Amino acid sequence: MSSSNRTIFTNPSTFILQGIPGLEAAHIWVSIPFCAIYVITILANFTILYIVKTEPSLHEPMYYFLCMLAITDLVLSTSTLPTMLSNFWFNDREIGFSACLTQLYFVHCFSAIESGIFVAMALDRYVAICNPLRHSTILTNPVVAKIGLAVLLSGGVLALPYPFLARQWPYCRTNIIPYTHCEHIDVVKLACADIRISSYYGLSVLLCINGLYVILIAVSYTQILRAIFRLPTKDARLKTFGTCVSHLCAILAFYIPTYFSSLSQRFGHNLPLSFHVLLANVYLLVPPMLNPIIYGVRTKQIRDRLF
Repeated sequence: MSSSNRTIFTNPSTFILQGIPGLEAAHIWVSIPFCAIYVITILANFTILYIVKTEPSLHEPMYYFLCMLAITDLVLSTSTLPTMLSNFWFNDREIGFSACLTQLYFVHCFSAIESGIFVAMALDRYVAICNPLRHSTILTNPVVAKIGLAVLLSGGVLALPYPFLARQWPYCRTNIIPYTHCEHIDVVKLACADIRISSYYGLSVLLCINGLYVILIAVSYTQILRAIFRLPTKDARLKTFGTCVSHLCAILAFYIPTYFSSLSQRFGHNLPLSFHVLLANVYLLVPPMLNPIIYGVRTKQIRDRLF
């Protein structure tokens, strides 16, 4: 490790993933909940996909978006967790330079796609509650497909600069990444160059694009709440609001750790490094596990079909 710190890397062939600094002796124990999370994520999301596919009554826009979310969660988890478990179980810490850039691209791409899917689901709830008679004519299958394609392309385009920016910097400090996986800001911090472009781009995507998504979701739910409060009875209001609870829980489970992790990496310099690493893992691993559970518990059609 000490020799790696002194070696000059203009374009390193490999990076070394340190795992969770300070908790190396406990990696085996840490891997147990991580592995359990991954198994639950795989089983729960495939269950959602199977139920929606086999139940004709669920062939509606909301459940199509839910399937998109399940696929995104599967890709997001699989792009990082096998690398972590290989590190924890077999002490396999090396990752190729190109593989590292590919991993960070997938992490940022599918995180952006997940944000876009939440906006699409908020749009579906808005139309279903505020214009229920026109829901089937507004959100037709071709429209849903176009929305899904737009979300996929926007995530792919937004994440494309990350690996290109990371590739252009010279790396002469170290090839050791003090994390369990590759993320853009963690990689470019190792460069011996002015990385403000990379940092500013990442921050602008976080605040502007994700901020725009949050605003769109907030506007949708403002209109939804106004429509709910205009309903004549309390039971009708509670029943209508109940259709939105699972979506709101999934949004909070995704955005709170995402923003907290991204901002703490840039501004939380006094926090322990192990805290940053664990928080980065929480925002990548926990929402993909929680999303199908939240929708499975809160959505009667899915719950009944599962039983």
